[in-house]
Order: sequence, then C-alpha cells, then structure tokens
Amino acid sequence: IMSEEEEVPLMKSERAGSQKSSCDSALQVHLYYSPSLNSETTFTIPTRHITAESVCVLAAKASGILPVFHNLFALVSEDLSYWYPPTHVFFSVCLRFFFSSWFGQGSKASYRFSLSRGRICAVLDYCVIDYLFAQARSDFLSGHGGISPALSLQQECLGMAVLDLWRMAKERNQSLGEICNTTSYKSCLPETHRQDIQRMSRLARYQIRKTLKRFLKKLGRCSAGERSLKLKYLMELSVLEPNYGSESFPLHHSGWLEQRVKAVRVSGEGGIQIQTKESQEWQTFCDFPQITDISIKRLSQEQMPLEGRVVTLTRQDDQCMEAEFHTLTEALSFVSLVDGYFRLTTDSTHYFCTEVAPPSLLEDIQNYCHGPITSEFAVHKLKKAGAKNGMFLLRHSPKDFDKYFLTVCIQTHLGVDYKDCLIEKNEKFSLAGIHNSFCSINQLTDFYQHSTLLMSDIPVTLGKCCPPRPKGRTFLCSKPTNQNQHLLFGESLGQGSFTHIFRGHKTDQRDEVTHTTEVLLKVLDANHKNCWESFFEAASLMSQISHKHLLLVYDIMVQEFVKHGALDLYLKKSMSVSVSWKLDVAKQLACALNFLEEKNIAHGNICAKNLLLAREGDPSSDNSPFIKLSDPGTSMTLLDRIPWVAPEVLDTLEIELECDKWSFGTTLWEIFNNGEAPLQGLDLIQKQQFYEHFSNLPALEWTELADLIAQCMQYQPELRPSCRSIIRQVNSLITSDYEILHATGTLPKSDGFWRRPNMFKKQQQDVFEERYLRFISILGKGNFGSVELCRYDPWGDNTGDLVAVKELQSNKQATMADFQREIQTISSLHCDYIVKYKGICYSTGRLSTKLVMEYLPYGSLIGYMEKHRQNVCTRRLLLFASQICKGMEYLQSMRYVHRDLAARNILVASDTLVKIADFGLTKIIPVDKEYYRVTQPGESPVFWYAPESISELKFSHKSDVWSFGIVLHELFSYCDISRNPKRVIFFFQVHSIMMQCWEFNSEDRPSFSSLQDLIENNLLDEREGCKG
Repeated sequence: IMSEEEEVPLMKSERAGSQKSSCDSALQVHLYYSPSLNSETTFTIPTRHITAESVCVLAAKASGILPVFHNLFALVSEDLSYWYPPTHVFFSVCLRFFFSSWFGQGSKASYRFSLSRGRICAVLDYCVIDYLFAQARSDFLSGHGGISPALSLQQECLGMAVLDLWRMAKERNQSLGEICNTTSYKSCLPETHRQDIQRMSRLARYQIRKTLKRFLKKLGRCSAGERSLKLKYLMELSVLEPNYGSESFPLHHSGWLEQRVKAVRVSGEGGIQIQTKESQEWQTFCDFPQITDISIKRLSQEQMPLEGRVVTLTRQDDQCMEAEFHTLTEALSFVSLVDGYFRLTTDSTHYFCTEVAPPSLLEDIQNYCHGPITSEFAVHKLKKAGAKNGMFLLRHSPKDFDKYFLTVCIQTHLGVDYKDCLIEKNEKFSLAGIHNSFCSINQLTDFYQHSTLLMSDIPVTLGKCCPPRPKGRTFLCSKPTNQNQHLLFGESLGQGSFTHIFRGHKTDQRDEVTHTTEVLLKVLDANHKNCWESFFEAASLMSQISHKHLLLVYDIMVQEFVKHGALDLYLKKSMSVSVSWKLDVAKQLACALNFLEEKNIAHGNICAKNLLLAREGDPSSDNSPFIKLSDPGTSMTLLDRIPWVAPEVLDTLEIELECDKWSFGTTLWEIFNNGEAPLQGLDLIQKQQFYEHFSNLPALEWTELADLIAQCMQYQPELRPSCRSIIRQVNSLITSDYEILHATGTLPKSDGFWRRPNMFKKQQQDVFEERYLRFISILGKGNFGSVELCRYDPWGDNTGDLVAVKELQSNKQATMADFQREIQTISSLHCDYIVKYKGICYSTGRLSTKLVMEYLPYGSLIGYMEKHRQNVCTRRLLLFASQICKGMEYLQSMRYVHRDLAARNILVASDTLVKIADFGLTKIIPVDKEYYRVTQPGESPVFWYAPESISELKFSHKSDVWSFGIVLHELFSYCDISRNPKRVIFFFQVHSIMMQCWEFNSEDRPSFSSLQDLIENNLLDEREGCKG
C-alpha cells in the first residue's frame, strides 16, 4: 500500500495534465516490473472509457498478478494527491493495500485464512513481491511514497545500496566487482543522500567507497538468491520507514462540524487512527471488523464548497467519527480505502457505499458468485450447506481473470463427490468443451438447472445454489494475535471444569506506548486436550462480540479481570442483598442475552457462576450493581448441567437461541435463592429423571417472579418468551409495589421506587466512607498524629481522587476536642493560598475521625527546597513569600491567629504555588479583643514564637507576623538548618522586612497587608531587573 501522497503512478496518460479531458487519447501504462522481461515495461490501452478496476485487472494480467492478489492494487492521480475508487473511470495504478508484517514470522506475521489449522497462507506471492520490490525501490530512490529517510540515517541507506548492488549482480549473472565497475553505489541511494555525499570531501567519499567494497567482497561468498535479497531489501525498508504503507488524510475544518479530529490515518494493521487538535499522538479509533456503517453526505454551498463532503463512520458500540473532507474525491479516496481493507480482512462480499462498490463485486452479488477461492474452500462451503446432490457453487478462478468454476456436489455409487466445471469467458460464457454459449453466467446456470449435465459419466442437474454468506472466511487476511510472550502469569485463582485459571497482565505496544491491562488467563488442562476444539470455539465467539454486560475477551483465552468474582459466591457471602439489587442484575443479564439474540448467537452456558460482578452498587447513593456474562467455556457432560441446560439439548445436542431462555429462568431462580444451586444432592440419574418427568423447580413465593421463571423453563421451546419480553417483565417487577416472604423469613419490603433519587437521603458531600479510602503511603508523622496519602475509590476501579488524610494517633485521643476544632477551622477557610478542606471520615461507630484534605504532590516547603534548590531563584522565593503573606492576610480578615506558621507547615502545590497548612493550634480572636491568651501552652513551637507569646502567652496577628519573619529566614536560606543563621547573606530589602517583623514591641511590627505591599514591590523590581 502507498498513501495518497506517497505513490508514484504506474500509468501515465499521453496527455499529461489533462486528467479529465474528453479527448479519446490512448492510455500508456507503465509497469514497474514485468515477469517476462524481468524489468519495467509499458503497454497501451486503446480506449480511455474504462473503469479503475478494469485498468487494475489489465495491469495485473500484464504483471503476472493472480486474481487472488489484484485487489491489493488501486488507482492514484497523476499528481499523487489522492486515490480513486474502483468505480472511477481510469488513471494510474499502484499497490495500495498493504500489511506491514506480511513477511513476518510467528506471532508477528500477517497471513491469509486457511482451512487447515497447521497451514499458513502468505498474504503475497512472488509475483506480487517482485512488483512490490520494484515499486518500493522506485519510491526509495525518488523520495516518493512517503519514503524520505533523514540524512542521519546515511549508514542505513548505504546498507540498502549494498543490498541493491548485490541483487543486481545476481540478476545479471555478474560478479560484485563487475557491478561496482559499471554501476555507482550512489545510483542506489535517495536523491538527498546522493547530494549530501557529493558535498563531502574527496577523502570522506573515498572512505565510503572503500567500506562498501569491503562489505561487497565479504558478501560475494554468500549464496543468497535474488528473491531473498528482494525480501531483505523490503524488510530493511520497513525498519527504515515504519509507516510505509499507511495513508494519512488531513481533514477540512469549515466550522460546520465541531470536530476535534484534525487528521485520519489508515493502515492494514493499525486500522483507523485519529489525531486530535489537543494531541499529536495517533489514537486508534477502531479496527476494520468493528465498523458497522459508513455514510457520505453533502454540505450546503453556504457552509462550505459544493464539493465538500462529511464521512460518518460508525462503530459496533454506536460511537461515530465524523470527518470533513474538502472535496468529494478526497472523501471517496478515504472511503474506498477503508472499504477495501474491510473486504480484505472481514467480509469479502460487503461494501459500505454504492459510490465505491467495485463493479465486479456488484456483478458477483447479482450472480451469487464467490471470489477467487480455491476448490478446497468451495467443497468446505458445500459441506456446511448440506452437500445434497446437484448443489453447486459458482466461483472465480484463482489463477485466471477470464475463467470461472462451477463446483458441483454429485452422488456416486461410492458416496458424495465434488467436481469442478470450467467456465470460459470470451465474448460470451460457456462450459469448457461444450458449444452452448450464454450472454451471462445467470443464463448459464439457469439453463443447466433445467437440463442434464454429464460429469464423469454421471448425469447431473444443477440444484440449489450455494451463495456467498456474509463474513465468510475465505482467504481473508489475518493480522497478528497476542501470544504468551505478551502475557505475564500471576497467582492461581483456582481451576475450572477443564481449565486452570490465573490472574495476570496483558502488555500491548500501541503507538510506541506500552499499555498493561489486568486480565484473567484460562489455560486448557493437559488432561483435557480432546476439548481444544470447543475451547477455541468459545474464545472465538466471545472475542467477536462486545457489550457492556458481556465479559471482554482479549484473546484465546485472555479476559478482562472482574473485581468481585462470580455472582453465586458473592450472593452466598452477602446474604442481605436487596430484592431491587437482584432485579437489577436480572435485567442486565436479560439485556446481554437480547444483544446476543440480535446477533443470532446462542451462549449455551448461562448460570450464576458465569456471571461476574464488576461493581457491587449502593442503593443509598443510587448506584446499581454491574455484572458481566463470561464466555460459554468448554462443553461438559450435559447431565452435570441440569437444570441449567435446556431439556431438548439432551436429545439434539444442538444449542439454539431458545436454550438460553431456559438457562435464564434457572439462573433467575439461583439469584433469588442467594446463589444456592438447584437440585443440589441429586446424582446424574436423578437429574435426568427430573427432565424425564417434566418436573419444575420449587416455585418462589413471589407469584409474578415465579410466573416469569416458569415461562422461561417451558419444556416446549417455542413457548418460551423472547428476550425483549423478559426485559419487559423484569421492568414490571422493578416498578411494582410488593411484599414477599422467604421460606425462612421476610424479604425486604417493597422498594419498587428505588431508582427515584428523592426517596433516599443523599449522602453528605463532605463525608467520606472509610471503606473506600485506599491507603497508599505515609506523607508525614508528628507528635499528635499522621498524614497519609490515600485514594478515595468508591467504585473500586482505581479511578478515585488522591487525598491527604490526617488522623490522630491512638494514644492521643485526649486531644480529640482540639482536632475537632481544627476540622471546624479549616472547613470554614476558602482561600487559594490555604490547603483545601475536602471532608471528614468517620470510623465504624464514629469512634475516631479523620480529616480529608487536598493532596499536594510536592510536599512540604522544606522537602521541596532540598530537591529543587538549584532551580529556585530569588524571584520564585519572593513569589512564595507573597503567597504566604496573602494567605495570612486572609486568616487575619477571618480573625484567626495561626500560632504555628513555619516552613514545615507550608505545602507546595506546584513550582509557582504554595499553601498554608496545619491549623491544629489555630485560635480565633474574640470580637472585643485584639489578642488571644492561652491558658495551657502544651507542646508549642517556641522557636517561632514572638517574645510576648513566650512570656505572656499572648497571641495576636502581630505574633504571626514575627513567625512570618522566621519563615522568610527559612525561605531565603533554602530551609538549610545546618547553616549558621548569622552567616546567611540576604538581599538588603528582604533583610529589612525580616527586621521589621522582629520588632520587640508588637505594635511596631507591620501588618500582613503592609508586608504584602513591600514584597510585591521587591518582586516587581526583581522582574524588571531580569528583563533589563
């Protein structure tokens, strides 16, 4: 594949620059490679009235490309600006659809689907590889095709030149020495690198030639063939240019759409990726199998140019991407690219838009004709369809564009056999060796459905046609899957019926970023290898569907990890679960089954232990539980699964959609019996007799619920309700008013309106529940308590907020009253320079209280200075001082005196913001006084206290000013307590402010408002000094 701006055209019109001329000039097609000439060549198409798809077919025939591979090619405009859909009339052809790991090995290899599990079919054959090499080499030398290696990669480019010279020698049957004498190594380099080498000194150029000759001399003894060298060249090119083969589409922004996406990129293995306005990183929007619909719509002329189009791409989860293109041509180029990849990887018979539908595909759909599949695939399809005598399948020849095959099922005396009849296409269609000819294939098959055809001396009349089925896996391209090297096994979580279960982690590399996901790993037990087919079938089923109540399967067999485990175990442990909780779980299960029913998928193993609880839920906060239905698992003895398995399965051994309705009824019975399994204690014979006697499970005492279970567990499958009917009935139970009795007691009274928020007392916003606080680390410890870093995670999914939690030490509970006052104080403060109060947390029985505050990641000012001293300039010190002063000014306005202002109680929120913390000693000054007198000094930070506080126990705003002066000293000495205070050299202005704060007479000290002005003036002077 090449992107629209990356391609060199293979075909050039004789009238250059006249792409849409009405002149009937011929087309000269330039091919990079012709197998007959082993070089490039040209041929002429006598008419220009030909579709892009037809040109590709003609070019493929001339290049020796088989029908299986020709759909990798497409047409590109002569100026390389965009690609044309298959329906467009003509122009230039290049290989467009590309899988970057087509040459890989093991888990990193792309391959084509094969019926044999042990056989791998390559994405490309040698003819395509020869052509791709010629095209890629041309792009490399010319700088087109998105290949423009930087000059810093000169050594790698020289390595490419060595491979090219070596390949030339093999092709021409010459020695490497002879090639070096006739061909310059610079002719094998990109133009920019040739010019760069030409600018080098003669000595440098001589050294390069000498090095290359030495390498070529060593390589001359190697026996690598011509095609091996081409493969090596392509592999090295993929390393040099990892995005080779992807196409990027810059989007138009007219203002009609409020789109965040500014560019879209499409590649064979990366799917569809987007680049937003906020980030330069490419983010995956979806892979091709996840697309459900693509539409193109025109915008009005007033809003944007008439040619402009909006393409809407919808995923399976109903998420949409809208992309605005400046012209219809650009939009069709993008849609045809996605459409082509979808047919290559997902469904070869599907197209999204008629505007880009290949004419041959429309013809095949009309004729019920398969693509160029092999006889092996054709026989396999006939067998799956029933393989009755006369049943036939029409298919394209995998080797010839003008031939078709009829693969017919015939009955011989030895049994069922399959024969191929060749259909030739000249001007008309005819069977090989038969003179009858027909204008269309439909006429041919209609004729032989009413006439006898002799095949191997057996007369056969064509019967039922086996048409292509949607999403049939016939020679589709498959991409790499996860392998064990990407999985890290953890602790064992037990054993299933046929599997060992482990906790683990899945690691993905996307866009050069490593993503780790916690997963559940299922490993098939070595003693049950005979179950591998059922095991892989279950994984394949669940990995293709996605729903919020279906367990996400990443791979075979890697599943998302669900926190609370199996529902039956949870119900047994949590006996007090409400009826409304259980009904909510039942409704979620019904919704998941409805999703499967819409896709015509039968699960086959629905039970409480296969329901995993992702979230517990809390009715008091209107937070419902959340369950996920796990994979069906492997088939086991059916009698063991009574009464979950439907009775008819014992006879037919086939799982149908109606079987899941029976299983739902049994699971519903389980849920309302607190996870107890039905028919416990019965042996296999007794369980079988349960069905033989048309028995029913004990009816629940809630009549409406018991009736629903009875409907689901009807012995006549056709009488069971649909999933939509089940959802409707569960909804009626949720909204009903009821009072039900358990066999052993009373169920909770009616909570039929439990979803209404006004029926419950809302939780206080500032009260945190202790069970949701997840401890992370200790932030600090003091004489009275400690501060911990916690995550408040009520959902249990590790997405909660980080908070700082202060708690008194257990032996300091006597100071609880002071702690309560501190909480009351900080909860009343609302200032940008004071640590924010978030709430309180009570222990069980409210025996203790915790203070919950915002978490400031940089910690205390002392720790910050120790780590970032080299990056803290005088201007930042003044900024911090100003912010502390503003915070203290706010406290003064609220009549609070801090009493513990020190660097240890200043927290750093960022490199430009500090906040005041720790209000354990804070007091409020009475309205009729200017100070507060302490009666019990207790443990006090006397080294920060003003003289009057030490001698008279008097605290006022002026005593906080004294402490602020000491904080200034700490700040400008970088909190280095080892330094002698007398030897610290301060700026004159800062020293002057400190001296004013330390006036012995408190009345002579400035107010925080005056200090703020002084510091701001110094900060302004410092900024102007920096500018100067």
